[in-house]
Amino acid sequence: MNKQQVQERIKKLKKVINYHRYLYHVLQHQEISEGALDSLKHELYQLEQQFPELITPDSPTQRVAGKPLKGFKKVKRKSPMLSLEDVFGQKELEDWQDYLKRLVPGQKFDYFTEMKIDGFAISLIYKNGVFWQGSTRGDGITGEDVTQNLKTIESIPLKLEIHGKLSSKEIEVRGEVYMEKKDFEKFNQERKKRGESVYANPRNLAAGSIRQLDPKLAASRPLKFLAYNIITDLGQTRHSQEHQVLPQLGFKTDPGKVCQDLDEIVNFWKDIIKKREKLPFQIDGIVINVDDNSLFQKLGKVGKSPRGARAFKFSPAQATTVVQDIKIQIGRTGALTPVAHLKPVEVGGVTITRATLHNEDEIKRLGVKIGDTVIIDRAGDVIPEVVKVMKELRTGREKEFKMPRACPVCGSKLLKAAGEVIWRCPNPKCQAKQKRYLYHFISKTAFDIKGVGPRIIDQLIAENLISDAADLFEIKEGDLIPLERFAEKSAENLIKAIQAKKEVTLARFIYALGIRNVGVETAQDLAEHFKNVKELRETKKEELEGIRDIGPEVANSIYDWFHQERNLRFLERLKKVGITIITPTLSKISRKLEGKTFVLTGSLKSLSREQAKEKIRSLGGDTSESVSKKTDFVVAGENPGSKQEQAKELGIKIINEKEFLQLLE
Repeated sequence: MNKQQVQERIKKLKKVINYHRYLYHVLQHQEISEGALDSLKHELYQLEQQFPELITPDSPTQRVAGKPLKGFKKVKRKSPMLSLEDVFGQKELEDWQDYLKRLVPGQKFDYFTEMKIDGFAISLIYKNGVFWQGSTRGDGITGEDVTQNLKTIESIPLKLEIHGKLSSKEIEVRGEVYMEKKDFEKFNQERKKRGESVYANPRNLAAGSIRQLDPKLAASRPLKFLAYNIITDLGQTRHSQEHQVLPQLGFKTDPGKVCQDLDEIVNFWKDIIKKREKLPFQIDGIVINVDDNSLFQKLGKVGKSPRGARAFKFSPAQATTVVQDIKIQIGRTGALTPVAHLKPVEVGGVTITRATLHNEDEIKRLGVKIGDTVIIDRAGDVIPEVVKVMKELRTGREKEFKMPRACPVCGSKLLKAAGEVIWRCPNPKCQAKQKRYLYHFISKTAFDIKGVGPRIIDQLIAENLISDAADLFEIKEGDLIPLERFAEKSAENLIKAIQAKKEVTLARFIYALGIRNVGVETAQDLAEHFKNVKELRETKKEELEGIRDIGPEVANSIYDWFHQERNLRFLERLKKVGITIITPTLSKISRKLEGKTFVLTGSLKSLSREQAKEKIRSLGGDTSESVSKKTDFVVAGENPGSKQEQAKELGIKIINEKEFLQLLE
């Protein structure tokens, strides 16, 4: 064959191969054997080797990548890849819809529901219809260029089935790379035979494969791709239309379902649960999107999540155990929380001995009694809670629990605000509240007073040496020496430790105040918005609501705290005892870690874990206690724990202390 004939043959081979790729990977249909298809691919490869100038980026032969990469380039995208907020039950689903209706009063909402495949999120860019670039989610705005690895996945078309004006558009498609269950099991079995460690789940393997620097490793693994979103405007007005267009472009997608109300969503969710075990891939819930794209955009986002979408997760791991007792826990804000003390039970790999019962209404709803056999659920795999009482297992010896109407510590009459379900002790001098608040005030994320722990706080309160946090800074050595376990040197050391913490950053100071609903991240956001406490104290409620991630409830808590006379007196006392708020120069220099999430494991030589976290936050970053697909860096110090292995499985970047310090510079 001459060059012209070869060119024509190559064109036809590419068309036939792509047709059968589409049949198999999108329509799950097969007209010719895999052997026959491989033969066609081999012929194409040989012809291209004869005439290398005829090789094009969209050729099926280009799926097999070349040399290992030295590292991944960063890719900055125009439209961020956002993560989804989770809901775990119908009540949370209803709360979400109520929230949407408050944002857009009078609006009728239609939803599109689809399976939430447990894979690795990626973005694909096509130029002139040809696959040009693929990237990981990263921090949402910036990901890593993994184009060469993605080219090895057969279910990702190298050329889109488009014509006319669309062929000149830059088109972005998003979806999940995953591995089917049978392929995962086979892969692990082969690793076992070779004496190699096995992967925990298909998602970890998929993520690790895409982030391999050697594309040949990705090519050797049976990865697949499922598309769920078209970012480019192709004339679609609804998310459901995107799922109709995606197969036409050459992608496999979940057909999903348009739902008119929450009942339809719940029925779809229940139906998927029944089919879950028979599906070829793993899923961990369903995704719900407001179907109208313009309305979805109008709703906007909060933090890193769109308001118009939720992940409706399946129930987490559950187990049964016995409620041995129910006791009241009093928090620093005076909130009384009934806590079930349980016969130890393992749930999702963790031994559980206590579970929250939330409030009196929840106890009544469940009908739980002391001695009951109950089902424990780790809601969101984090907080254990009692979800059901096995009443059929009762013996008649179970005891009813009655919520007290007086504080079990100070005896004050409990109060419950209108519209709330929480009983609170109103006594500002309640010893239980004082203790909890002081524990909070001295904690590592607040004033971080080393050497002062709960036992010393309890002792100082019992000896009437302190009644609030300001008193701590007025204690003298002579006050401590007469106390048990306090010699002259230990008294001196404790006073030095307390006095050394008179200077504190604004973020730590705000967090230490113990304002309801204000955690570490919110305190940091407030510290970045306001220059000082005076400015925060004098601000209006409306301005507070305008700050990132602060809604009406949090704004109310902050505003109310700064408008209570006793709190203002407390602030004055702190000022009189010499508390000085400092502004770290670091936070003024850079926000270079903004959008990045760090997990710390092992011990660092040059700084404590809390100091490391504070430095990350001061540069705009976030910290987390657990490794997940949202993690950007795992900082591994000496003797790292299981988090390092989890990071390896997920393909998360692991850095040592030296690299971490370089990031902070």
